[in-house]
Amino acid sequence: MPELPEVEALAGYLRQRAVGRRVDRLEIAAISALKTYDPAPSAVAGRAVVDARRHGKFLDVLIEGDLHLVVHLARAGWLHYREAFPSTTPLRPGKGPIAVRVRLDDGSGFDLTEAGTQKKLAAYLVTDPAAVPGVAKLGPDALAADLPTFTERLRSRRGQIKGVLTDQSVLSGVGNAYSDEILHAAKLSPFAITDRLTDAQLAALHAATRQVLGDAVERSVGQRAAELKGEKRAGLKVHARNGLPCPVCGDTVREVSFADSSLQYCPTCQTGGKPLADRRLSRLVR
Repeated sequence: MPELPEVEALAGYLRQRAVGRRVDRLEIAAISALKTYDPAPSAVAGRAVVDARRHGKFLDVLIEGDLHLVVHLARAGWLHYREAFPSTTPLRPGKGPIAVRVRLDDGSGFDLTEAGTQKKLAAYLVTDPAAVPGVAKLGPDALAADLPTFTERLRSRRGQIKGVLTDQSVLSGVGNAYSDEILHAAKLSPFAITDRLTDAQLAALHAATRQVLGDAVERSVGQRAAELKGEKRAGLKVHARNGLPCPVCGDTVREVSFADSSLQYCPTCQTGGKPLADRRLSRLVR
């Protein structure tokens, strides 16, 4: 799933490439992807792209006339920029990976695509991003939150730190991959309980959040959209590295699997050398 660094980089790429161009047309190939009906997609035709921003993991393309195309790429969505499209024929609704296409006046544009069968990519055409339910519920930006805000937000929700850190209403922008990386950098178990964390542990977690996300943004911004996934994978130390050596201590990275997701961690760095029991039934001292 694209998280804060990748969405920030996609916004930066659109600022470089699309801002100043006028929208030729907005095409909806996956009817279920468009979550709004007013304004209509035809409202953007002839209007200039004026900016691209990020709200947590939401991408916001600002269009002349106070219109916002707000997109959540979900787990399997992505943005593909095209210097030219193979055809000028409008897309027809179908079962292909393209959900939304934005054609610009110079013949370029971008597709919003989604792989797999669980179609959860969501696009909203609104006059105010706060009209998007997911945006309205976002907590403070994880990269921008200072230590007092960060501490207050995490202590406001009791639970395992992995789940709280990825709760977008607590802090916005962190998902499954970067939460694994942040907890590894902070030397915290993913099952640690938020209201048991000391001030020193929260300070370390805040510093790790700033470091991991900041480094990822620095690596990602300026990359072409097609290069971002590879750049993300190259920077990961534990996430998606089950069975490989931890680059910090050399211990074997382990995994805990859930029904529809998994997490990875290093026992030596994070749990005192003890492997976590699978699923949420671990009784380790946290």
